[in-house]
Amino acid sequence: MRQLSNRPAGSTPAQQTKCAMTTQKTEKTQASEKAQAPQKNQKIQQKPQQKPQQTGSAQRSRTARATKSSVSAEPTTAPAPLLELHQVRCCYCDVVAVTNLSFTLEPGRIACLLGPSGCGKTTTLRTIAGFEPLCQGVVRLRNEVISAPGYTLPPERRRMSMVFQDYALFPHLNIQRNITFGLRRMSRRERDRRADELLELIDLDGYGKRYPHELSGGQQQRVALARAVAPRPDLVLLDEPFSNLDTELRERLSRQFQEIFRHQGVSAILVTHDQHEAFAMADEIGLMRNGELVQWDTPYNLYHHPKHPFVGDFIGFGSMIDGTVFDAERVRTEVGMLHGTPDEIPWPRGTALEVLVRPYEVKMGVAPAAFHGRVIKKAFRGLDSLYTLRLPSGHELLAFAPSTHDYKIGSEVGLKLQPTRIVAFAKTEQPTGCCRAEEGEVTAAAPLPEAAYG
Repeated sequence: MRQLSNRPAGSTPAQQTKCAMTTQKTEKTQASEKAQAPQKNQKIQQKPQQKPQQTGSAQRSRTARATKSSVSAEPTTAPAPLLELHQVRCCYCDVVAVTNLSFTLEPGRIACLLGPSGCGKTTTLRTIAGFEPLCQGVVRLRNEVISAPGYTLPPERRRMSMVFQDYALFPHLNIQRNITFGLRRMSRRERDRRADELLELIDLDGYGKRYPHELSGGQQQRVALARAVAPRPDLVLLDEPFSNLDTELRERLSRQFQEIFRHQGVSAILVTHDQHEAFAMADEIGLMRNGELVQWDTPYNLYHHPKHPFVGDFIGFGSMIDGTVFDAERVRTEVGMLHGTPDEIPWPRGTALEVLVRPYEVKMGVAPAAFHGRVIKKAFRGLDSLYTLRLPSGHELLAFAPSTHDYKIGSEVGLKLQPTRIVAFAKTEQPTGCCRAEEGEVTAAAPLPEAAYG
């Protein structure tokens, strides 16, 4: 019987020889791999045994080094502020509206820009919102530059919301759709759930189908706030939101807004000229004058520890009278010697001072009295009355007295000062942190490099 060959049919002798050599080579390779396989497996099994186990002391040493390394790797710097303004300057043509303005706002805090009309507080708020460009300085949100000379991140990309003075509700949308207007990326069910949550929070549960004209002014303002916090922004900006409301409603809404911000974990900046609103809402207050930030501090420190005569005069009722340092613990004034501490009177003897006197520190109608004043104004306030008294030097003092005591205008009354502490300013002192720009001077800083904008 003829044997079958594995050589391909029709091949030449040379091809047949080459095929046979290839077959032999393959058989040798397979045999070699089979012989080496047990040796590889043996090496793999022996490999874990080649690494000696560490002793207890060695392990403890390595653990200590790892712990020390991890501790040293922990960051020691404080967390970055939510908002930072550094040397901000805003100009309208050749008019400097804000200059040399710097402050920071921590996450979860409520701040207020306070000051008289025309001091630059609304311009500052519009700059933070991205409505006004900078001519100098930088504004950062979560350590990202959002405004600098030559660069302004668009307002819609700043993760901020704004509550305007006139509410700015959409009259053709009901309350629920007003609140959910900025929630386009949510599903309808999520939008409705968020609207119901906020309506309950602002005590307008069940008002979702009504329209703005069917609500009172206070209710419309609460809806405007709900719309602002609905998308959970990093920062809410409020431009005199209570100016159109009566005093009682204004104070009530101030407290309610503060509770809503706390509940939602939202930071906010309020602009107002009413210090009672500022005290009711803000954790920190920046008092501005002529485009400058005079003092940034807590409400308590602004009232009890003002750093400039303007702060003492603007915050609360107060009067400034002349005084002279008598020694380290006494100041002589035209209404008597005032006693204090060396910390309150750090100036040398003979220094001319402006002494801040609060109305509750003035006692009226004392007898016998070494000092007198003439009543020139009286404002009845219910529980008490606020009197304006003119001293012999021509200076004026404000004083509270119970409304049961009715001092007539033009009458002379005895006076005595009983200050809780001495707050005084040397007459040559300049505002701390204030730097008045030369009139008409406008200097634009060079734009930051592209890398600074993140």
